[in-house]
Amino acid sequence: MSRRQVFTGSPWEPLVGYCRAIRVGNRVEVAGTTAMQDGVVVGAGDPYVQTKFILETIEKALKELGADLADVVRTRMFVTDISKWEEVGRAHGEFFGQIQPVATMVEVSALIDPLLMVEIEAEAIIQSSDEA
Repeated sequence: MSRRQVFTGSPWEPLVGYCRAIRVGNRVEVAGTTAMQDGVVVGAGDPYVQTKFILETIEKALKELGADLADVVRTRMFVTDISKWEEVGRAHGEFFGQIQPVATMVEVSALIDPLLMVEIEAEAIIQSSDEA
């Protein structure tokens, strides 16, 4: 079975030894993704902006592997302040409102940078046209 990977140039990818997303067969797994671009936090202090940026990054990684948001079957959202769940949920709903994958949102004590408020993972299964 073939294995394809996507890298985003994050400084943590080679250091930690991971890729942004991987496709094996018809499954695509997207690693925990934050609102970090070129070493700078996007949307510092704004969980809605961070969530939108993250989901755009996830969407791009999916497309590079032949998938799209409609193929997503699960998301996991890690937030540093659960009282901001509605802002995170609103952005998530803008991307997945019609798709409605299973989703989990949990509060964590911290992410890798104190300005990061949200981290999201995604799982997708690509259906071939004869499986639809």
